[in-house]
Amino acid sequence: MTVITQDYKITWEKLPDDYKLPDDPVDNINQPALAAALTESLLLARKIPANALTTTNYGICATVNNKIVIKAPDWAFIAKINVNREEVIRSYTPQLQGDIPVIVMEFVSDTQETEYSIKATYPPGKWFFYERILKVPNYIIFEPESGSIETYRLQNTQEYILQEPDANQRYWIPEINLFLGVSEGTRENHTGKWLRWWDEQGNLLFWATELAEQERQRAERLAAQLRAAGIQPQD
Repeated sequence: MTVITQDYKITWEKLPDDYKLPDDPVDNINQPALAAALTESLLLARKIPANALTTTNYGICATVNNKIVIKAPDWAFIAKINVNREEVIRSYTPQLQGDIPVIVMEFVSDTQETEYSIKATYPPGKWFFYERILKVPNYIIFEPESGSIETYRLQNTQEYILQEPDANQRYWIPEINLFLGVSEGTRENHTGKWLRWWDEQGNLLFWATELAEQERQRAERLAAQLRAAGIQPQD
């Protein structure tokens, strides 16, 4: 499948099986935890359909002017793939293997600001690739240390426009019917700012540890009520 955009010929082709993928390490130890937390709460809330795909530092591909381009966002959500999951183990080509990602996220951890690169020459910058080539509806840039979040949405001008948060400092993501925001929390022995999901009613989508703690508290309350009624709870 080929699309001509301005002076760019975009072709959606399967990555050759012998293509050597970049093997760059993640920028810091907290990035995998941030990504895992986003996916886990969606899974527990049953917000990830069977044919959806969430990715972490995983190659998303396009061929631009006959040259393969691969970018690996720190986290991405693809609403539907139309091939077996075995076919996207190494990389993913939108349009050919499924939908364009509805969200890509980058977690800022250096001073190079590659997340903002609009470089159009080969290899194109991340911003240019997400905005002009893939046309991803939502681009999130998150700075974990400060907790600052920038949410950009693709408008009719086909350019990213910075969005303003609502009164709760959250951003509505219509493609998945959830709010995205930032909250202080502790996970994997790290206390800091985390990206979190809220549903339409403003309910937080919990992590597994939070659900387990809620269950423990419920059990303790029940045990206390039984003891108050003169009944010794069973262990």
